[in-house]
This record gives sequence, structure tokens and C-alpha cells, in this order.
Amino acid sequence: DGLELSVHDGEFFGLLGPNGAGKTTTLGILTTRIHATSGEAFVAGLDVRTADVAVRRRIGVVPQRPNPDRGLNVIENLVFHGAYFGMATRDATSKAMGLLEQFDIAGKALAKVDDLSGGQQQRLMIARALLHEPQVLFLDEPTVGLDPKARLSLWEVLRRLHREGRTIVMTTHYMQEADELCDRLAIIDRGR
Repeated sequence: DGLELSVHDGEFFGLLGPNGAGKTTTLGILTTRIHATSGEAFVAGLDVRTADVAVRRRIGVVPQRPNPDRGLNVIENLVFHGAYFGMATRDATSKAMGLLEQFDIAGKALAKVDDLSGGQQQRLMIARALLHEPQVLFLDEPTVGLDPKARLSLWEVLRRLHREGRTIVMTTHYMQEADELCDRLAIIDRGR
């Protein structure tokens, strides 16, 4: 409802607010999953309404709840995602293994997704979102349901991505998380 924000290149930007505030809806619009009823939105310089396919090629999305293909193992999930973005199997496999190593889950490459802990599944979702090297990474409450150790571990992964210059937009309802990770934030409540 009249939401207006700007996120700068290389910034870690947070959308902070209670459950039901409109954070996930905002991300849905910015990631082209939801059509806005009015207004305009641009991601990586592109209009989400008229250039939705081009926007999706430039973004990585980590959903609120991990949603890997449970019929595939960890590496297969990543390679399949790479194919969606036109990556050759060899390139996707190489990139996927590098990301799994970076996120300390390379030993689980052949494991079924259901054999991963919640924190490991979230790391898999971040690896999947980064596989095609997006300009902007969107995270929708990435630490909900994680135990404190897994949450802190995931924070370190996100800090590292930010240090590498990645533009990150994250929703959260944890004030400490926003304070610890974000350069700037917007507080949203009831869509405003």
C-alpha cells in the first residue's frame, strides 16, 4: 500500500516486520511471482511487469521454506536448477560442488534432501539461488525454524556473500537478525 524503497548495488537490505505485514508479498512482486495491482517495480534496472523473464535470470530466490525436489539428491537438485538457466551439466556440476564446499555441505552431495538438517537444507537453497550467479539475492525469512547454532552459521554464509559484493534483500521479523546483517532496512506493517 504505497510502499516505496530503493536498494543500492552491493547493499544488504532488510525488510523487517511482523507476520502478515506484507514482506513476503513484496518479495513476491519483486521476484515476479505475484503481479502488483498498481505501481511499478524494477529489479536490476528491469520492470518486473514487462521483463519478468529477464528479471528472473538476474535474481536468486531463497523461499521461506526449503522447496527442493525431494526425489533428487543434493547435487541433482543443483544441476537441474542449472539446466533451467541453460547451464551445461558439466558447468553446473562444477559450480554446484564449489558452492556445496563453500557452504560446508559437500559431503552431502549424494544425500537425499530428507537426510539433511533444516540448516543444511537452507544452505542448499542458498547454493541453488546462487548457482546461475544472479545480480540480486532475495531471501524470505531464511532462518525461520532454525536452531540458534544453524541460524548463526547461516548468518556467516550471508555475511560472506555480502563481503563478496552481492546485493541481498532479506525479509525477517527478528530485530537482532536485521541489526546484525543489514546495511539498511525498512520496517513494514500492514503493507505500509
